Amino acid sequence: MSKKVSIITTTYHDAKQLVKVAEQVWLQSYQNIEYVIIDGGSTDETPEVLQNLREKFGDRIVVVSEPDHGIYEAINKGIKVATGDIIGCCFDRFTSPEVIAKMVEQMERERTDGIHADLNYMKGDRIVRRWHQGQGNIRFGWMPGHPTLYLKKEVYEQFGGYREDYKIAADYEFMIRILRDGSIKLSYLPEVLIHMEHGGTSTNSLASYFLSLKEGHRALVENQIKFAWFTDCCRTLRVLLQFFQRKRANRNDNE
Repeated sequence: MSKKVSIITTTYHDAKQLVKVAEQVWLQSYQNIEYVIIDGGSTDETPEVLQNLREKFGDRIVVVSEPDHGIYEAINKGIKVATGDIIGCCFDRFTSPEVIAKMVEQMERERTDGIHADLNYMKGDRIVRRWHQGQGNIRFGWMPGHPTLYLKKEVYEQFGGYREDYKIAADYEFMIRILRDGSIKLSYLPEVLIHMEHGGTSTNSLASYFLSLKEGHRALVENQIKFAWFTDCCRTLRVLLQFFQRKRANRNDNE
């Protein structure tokens, strides 16, 4: 029997986006998917959307709708109720209906604990930044693109969930925590599998960007990564390189 994949979507007063994201999950060709939606107690059109999704997905959907203290608490709720062998989050657009099938197939073939892939940051249909990280070492600023990260449930059972005392970089702290000692092995699928809307929590303002850097440094220190300042510099250079590669690619497309 194929592995069950739990896909978690968190939402709050964003019914239109929820409809778009849920449709991406619905269109996946992989059959053994459990869709977990954690709603923060929305009072817009979300309750109606959730009822429609319950009818559409049937016994393949789990819905929790109650107040929470933000996205990381919501994700942790999703992890707790998820029953899948593999767990990941979806807040954006899959690039094809085959995304989950490809990820599961490669994880099983390589017998790894998780998988990540490439992604593009988008504004509408325009690429703003290309995240093609490949494999690497967190000490040199490398990090998987979190929206593409899918992990076995056992990883969460071993390391716990997301730190709720972080405002903006709990995903970064979580990835450092699970990858720092090399015990967790990830597959890498060298394809763009996610189109992520630019302007999320860590990119919607200069203040958010600096808070992300501050919390990122804190995550390195708290996880005992030596020479955290060096990793900070490497990480910043990698981000700048991604923007440069995007500009060069766009220029080549226009020639």
